[in-house]
Amino acid sequence: MSSPVALTPKSNLGYWPERVDLAAAFRWTARLDMHEAVANHFSLATNDDGTQFLMNPNQMHFSRIKASDLLELDANAPDVLSRPGAPDPTAWGLHGSVHRHCPHARCVMHVHSIHATVLASLKDSRLPPIDQNCATFYNRMVIDNDYGGLAFEEEGERCASMLTDPKVKVMVMGNHGILVIGDSVGDTFNRLYYFERAAETYIRALQTGMELRVIPDEIAEKTAQELDDYPGQAQQHLDELKAILDEEGSNYAT
Repeated sequence: MSSPVALTPKSNLGYWPERVDLAAAFRWTARLDMHEAVANHFSLATNDDGTQFLMNPNQMHFSRIKASDLLELDANAPDVLSRPGAPDPTAWGLHGSVHRHCPHARCVMHVHSIHATVLASLKDSRLPPIDQNCATFYNRMVIDNDYGGLAFEEEGERCASMLTDPKVKVMVMGNHGILVIGDSVGDTFNRLYYFERAAETYIRALQTGMELRVIPDEIAEKTAQELDDYPGQAQQHLDELKAILDEEGSNYAT
């Protein structure tokens, strides 16, 4: 069982490329104002069954997180929260549960981004396929209508039970926010980005009060599958963001 990693020189830290990708995702999420104070969390599995994972330190602002800051945790360790440098209890409850029960969820990103949270606040939190971005999530999201308070262990276990279908990549957490899973940091961040864009389009369309132009089911599914299969775009998105951060002299990769 692994314990949280203290700050050490990067030469002594494992999973360095993965740490760098995750740190870049934190930085860009903050830049897009999709985080909420120090309350949101990203994690990335590092072993085959997903039970060992990297996650952000307790209550550290996304805009300051570096690759070397990330905690290395074991979802099956019984005493994680009593150790020095323990993660946020709600982050542990939610991310630990998902990594424990959903090995296909290699990366997990949870935020309270404004448009996704507005969607989560509607009585009907479905996202109809009214444009290409919205169609991306057709038949690929689940809505949690049973918000039970902060995501401590029991609430986290309940949420994880709704993510067992590998086709489902997004959970709209009713009255709460959003949780996105994927195969890698690039895959998951790209999905998080596009869901927020899709939610914004839908919310703004509702604000017009006009009738929506909804894509037919068969075209929505075709579009979603085409985007699932689109080669390399998600990783290139992240690589471009890292290139921008590097050009700016950011310390995210330290």
